[in-house]
Amino acid sequence: MRNITLALDEETLAAGRAYAQRHQITLNALVRELLVKTVVADRQAAVREMFRLMDAHPGNSQGQRWTREDLYAR
Repeated sequence: MRNITLALDEETLAAGRAYAQRHQITLNALVRELLVKTVVADRQAAVREMFRLMDAHPGNSQGQRWTREDLYAR
């Protein structure tokens, strides 16, 4: 794992440490867990939006077929 440096105001840092202590985890573990949850939720939201858009716009090739050369023509 890589280390990072964060800049927090004293009040936020103290509140984070207190929260972590109450939940018997380190502040580092708390920040890691929150970051992972945020990133995963964002990815899941993006996937849901892509599927929503695909469902809303199914497209219609009108029976046209393409060859590999057609698709990769430059």
